[in-house]
Formats: sequence, structure tokens, C-alpha cells
Amino acid sequence: MAERYLIVNADDFGLSPGINRGIIEAHERGIVTSASLMVRWPAAAEAAAYGREHPNLSLGLHVDLGEWVYRNENWEHLYYVVATDDIAEVAGEVSGQLAAFRQLVGQDPTHLDSHQHVHRREPVHSLLRVLAATLGIPLRHYHAGINFCGQFYGQSREGEPFAAAITPAGLINLLTTLPPGITELGCHPGLDADFNSVYADERAQEVATLCDAQVRAALVAEGIELRSFRDIETIHST
Repeated sequence: MAERYLIVNADDFGLSPGINRGIIEAHERGIVTSASLMVRWPAAAEAAAYGREHPNLSLGLHVDLGEWVYRNENWEHLYYVVATDDIAEVAGEVSGQLAAFRQLVGQDPTHLDSHQHVHRREPVHSLLRVLAATLGIPLRHYHAGINFCGQFYGQSREGEPFAAAITPAGLINLLTTLPPGITELGCHPGLDADFNSVYADERAQEVATLCDAQVRAALVAEGIELRSFRDIETIHST
């Protein structure tokens, strides 16, 4: 069987102390290998300090331009940073967030993505494609050597509960379907619910699942090797 490598990346690092605790627990006791830092939030400094002290957890930049919630058959802003259709506003905000990341972490991000995948639409898409190429790092969904899997998520696209996806059985079933090569598995662990988010109660269940011994055993049984974004060049050279 062709080799399979798995990067387990936790989004929203720095959003709140509770999310930080969940990600740290899922890294130290579970299978999380990387995290994406939201630099605009008060808990970002705490998250960055942990990343500096624990380089095995590779840190990327989670570009944050706002959050949307599906209500009454429409998408509405939960909070707003800049107009995502204004290229000048987006460029300025992305530049500022990258500068903040460098100041907090002391180095460039190992990977690049965005909150609620806003970089899949223009003009954010083109701006982040150029930034990723300039930095020489992967951009989620758009790196030829990395497949992104977003199916470990406890809600439907419209925000309806989908608890089965974030149980140990659900994750193990997902692991059995991973293709050869490198896969990034997105996740959103967190504890204590000390944040305002459309995805809240599910985060503690994610922590429990990511730390479940059955999941670790399934990785061994499937011959899937855990890696982080720091390992990309090493994997590609083997």
C-alpha cells in the first residue's frame, strides 16, 4: 500500500483561552500536530508563546476577515473585520495579520489558511495564493501535494448538528478512506465554551475524540503516519 501521511491541524488557535486549552490538550494527549493562529484575539499571545516553547506544534496563519452564521435561510455576519470584496482592505488586513504573526511567533507561518475558508473566493483567493507562493508555504486547498479533508466537523454547511462526524467511530471511519500521500485533516478543538462562535458545544467532543486511544490505534492499524507542516519538505524528499 502506498504511504499515507496525516497532518491534523487545529483552527482558531488564539481565539480564546478555552480554545487554546483544547488545542493544547489535543496536541499533548491526542493527534493534533499543527495549529492555525488567529492573531487578532486576546488569547493569541498565549497561543503564540506555547508555539514558541513547543516547536513540534507547527503554527500557521489563520487569516480572519469575519465570521458568518446561517439564519433564516441567509448568511449573516456574526462579526466583521473588512469587506471581503474590497481588495485594498483585504490586502491591508492580511499584511497586518502577517506582521502580527511574525511579531508574536518570531518567524513566518508554516502554512496559510483562513477563517471559514474565505480564501476560496476572490479577491482573497488571489491575494493568499500570492502570499503563500512568496513565503513558500502551503495554502489550504491549493497545494498540489496536500489533500485537505474537512469532514471531521460536527455541523452541516447550514449549521445543523452532525454529531456522528466527530465521534471516535466517525473519525476512525474517515481515516480508513484517506488516499495515499499527505492529507491535512481540519479540526476545531476547544474547552469551556468561553467564546462566541457558531461552532461551540462540538469543540469539547472534538477534544475527546482526538485524544481517544481507539483513534491512535486506528492510525497504527492503517499504517498512517502523523506529520506536521514542518515535515512537508522531508516527506517530499523521501
